[in-house]
Amino acid sequence: MRLRVITDLSEIDAGAWDALAGDDDPFVDHAFLRTLEESGSVGAETGWMPRHLTVWDDAGELVGALPFYEKSHSYGEYIFDWAWADAAMRIGLPYYPKLVSMTPLTPATGRRLLVHPGPNRDAIVAALVSGALEMARAIDASSIHFNFLEKEERDALIVHPELMPRLTQQFHWHNDGYGSFDDFLAALRSPNRKQIRKERRRVKEANLEVRVKRGPDLDERDWRALAHFYRDTCRRKGSFPYLTTRFFELLPERLGHRVVAVLAYEGNRPVAGTLNFEKGAHLYGRYWGSESDYDMLHFELCYYRLIERAIDQGLTRFEAGAQGAHKLKRGLMPSPIHSVHWVRHPVLAGAVAEFLPREAHGTTIEIEELGERGPFKRTVKKSARD
Repeated sequence: MRLRVITDLSEIDAGAWDALAGDDDPFVDHAFLRTLEESGSVGAETGWMPRHLTVWDDAGELVGALPFYEKSHSYGEYIFDWAWADAAMRIGLPYYPKLVSMTPLTPATGRRLLVHPGPNRDAIVAALVSGALEMARAIDASSIHFNFLEKEERDALIVHPELMPRLTQQFHWHNDGYGSFDDFLAALRSPNRKQIRKERRRVKEANLEVRVKRGPDLDERDWRALAHFYRDTCRRKGSFPYLTTRFFELLPERLGHRVVAVLAYEGNRPVAGTLNFEKGAHLYGRYWGSESDYDMLHFELCYYRLIERAIDQGLTRFEAGAQGAHKLKRGLMPSPIHSVHWVRHPVLAGAVAEFLPREAHGTTIEIEELGERGPFKRTVKKSARD
């Protein structure tokens, strides 16, 4: 096997990459990662320098890959390590550059170890881990962060003793075999069920037409509106719009088949919307925006219509992004988020190794307590997924 570092994903055949990417994660598709690079949303100027690790067999076939980035900051990751950076600074250690494996700017669970299942899987994973450690030492990186892992990948990584697991949490919706949105509501306690019906009724009373559209069904005005909503939300929140105008120009052709948009119209004019992505059995909510403050519209577009779609399409999981305890009463339950970390300097590594089990204990208790306060009837057994 041969290891190769790729700094431009156009050097890799899309079909060969996607053959490793799995069935349910749209954000590690070649098209998504390549569009981030080509649009300038990711690159040296943004502090996300591509350093993708690839493994090739003796026949020259791609058999393994790790989406990988050299970082000069900690923005856009959502597995927060600012305290680690502060601790490094206090003891006189540089924290940047560091290395991160995740889809940039995307707090979504997915595959990082892009490897075919088979007898050579463990050897390919070992080659990727070894390559990541070698790169970290070569560029004098302080640390490596494998973020938003599926539990199986977390388990595969922590067999390497220098890699440390971390546990955080998000709110996800899981399909427990519901036949309809009403079936989902029937599993909730009466106050929560009534609240959701009231919120949906308020949207109907606003005389807005809400439509769920796949990417190929969006017209030029819809695409422009989604780009506008993204930029406007960033402006209102005072956050930097990492996704460039060029990203949204490339989106219909490159990624339209993965897009699910929920748009609210006044007449034929889109006035609010969400940009979401779907692949296989998973649906991911990403960006929301609205021209005005329509009562309860956020919940309708960000949660209820997407839960309806997940039920109608037989999807198993809907992730609605980072943070947001308000999601709990709307049926999105606390779910563990796994990451794995390596820290080069022994003093900082020791401090992190001491901190992570305490954080995991607190997170486990938080997940259990939030689950007890969740909206589901006591007779409906709900537990956090791995």
